[in-house]
Amino acid sequence: MPRSVTPPDAPKTPVEARGEKLGLTFSRGRSLSSNSHFSLEAAEFAMEHGDPWALSRRMFKAYFEDLDDIGTLDGVVRIGAEAGLPADSLRAALEEGHYRERVDEGIAWSRKIGVTAIPTFLFNERLALVGAHEIDTFRQIMDDIGATKTGT
Repeated sequence: MPRSVTPPDAPKTPVEARGEKLGLTFSRGRSLSSNSHFSLEAAEFAMEHGDPWALSRRMFKAYFEDLDDIGTLDGVVRIGAEAGLPADSLRAALEEGHYRERVDEGIAWSRKIGVTAIPTFLFNERLALVGAHEIDTFRQIMDDIGATKTGT
């Protein structure tokens, strides 16, 4: 029988505690890790055919809260449809590998520059922040690199 990555009765991890403060749920009991290639391809599709943030939020919920397998074609298409993407077009794009090369190039570039963990946030292609962090950490980095605030 597969072993859970984090035992249900273990204390909350720092990421779980920070997430809880933000209303994010990390369910316990996962027995598998998904290959996210189809999910990454769906994100590329969403950039052109929908709302990439809606897909990201729904994919996050599916994987971390619902413990879904986000590595299957059917699962990714279902989640994409729940996020408002056109299911038939998404399925066709994934089956045909329309975004496969773009995703592979992104993965290769990430490995080339030394990314070894997800999430990794890259600033000005010179500074990386690995892992989940408080918003103040991002603000400090933006100040450090001299970024200016735009919008409201």
